[in-house]
Amino acid sequence: MEQRRDISHHLIDVVPLTGKYDAMTFRSDVEALISEIESRGHLPIIVGGGTLYLRAILRGIFTGPSADHELRQALLREPSDELYARLQKVDPEAAVRIHVNDRLRIVRALEVHTITGQSITDLQKEATPLPLDFAVFGLKMEREAHRQAIAARVREMLANGLIDEVRSLRAQGLSPQHQAYRTIGIPETAAFLDGQISRQDLEERLINNTWSLARRQMAWFKRNSSVTWIDVTGRSPQEVAKEIDRFSDREIGRLKR
Repeated sequence: MEQRRDISHHLIDVVPLTGKYDAMTFRSDVEALISEIESRGHLPIIVGGGTLYLRAILRGIFTGPSADHELRQALLREPSDELYARLQKVDPEAAVRIHVNDRLRIVRALEVHTITGQSITDLQKEATPLPLDFAVFGLKMEREAHRQAIAARVREMLANGLIDEVRSLRAQGLSPQHQAYRTIGIPETAAFLDGQISRQDLEERLINNTWSLARRQMAWFKRNSSVTWIDVTGRSPQEVAKEIDRFSDREIGRLKR
């Protein structure tokens, strides 16, 4: 909250708990915000790790065919492991990006393939990026240090009230039918609250699921040659900030030429 007082943040707390938000809406919102921020003489900085949303900005996103509700319902009746196995066959690249338990995205990818005969990955490559220049920076660390950092973050979240927060969210009406429910931390904690797993199992599941997401994200970033990587292993935030400043000055100068 202190950072948000010092620096203007956008697109935080803008969607109701049970509302929906997608990459296309995000792209539209970001495009409008970039124009507004630049009109005030400031430099917009986009921060985040979700590859779908970053890809919508950097590479564009396709609208795709309209939903076929009959086909979608038929797919939703199939077990998650069978759906994922089908996705691996027809679109292995999408299978790398999409978690095996993310049924909605798996079903959408299979729906698109069934309707168009093309993979959602190939169609996304035809999308148009925003007509802007971007300097892209990524933070990386040694593999084991990265996993330990994730474990420490999970323990911090649990110590700071994650369980009570999820209990409160469910009391407010959040259920598996809602998009927000798929966020890492919510379904795992819900399983604990329902007595399906132990407190230790909850911690381990959160660490493993977050680590799996991080590995998928890093795999995508490594395929994106435009990223300037900064190794943060064993370095203080102040050291990293200075290096980012140096790279930023160089890249901003390049973009202005």
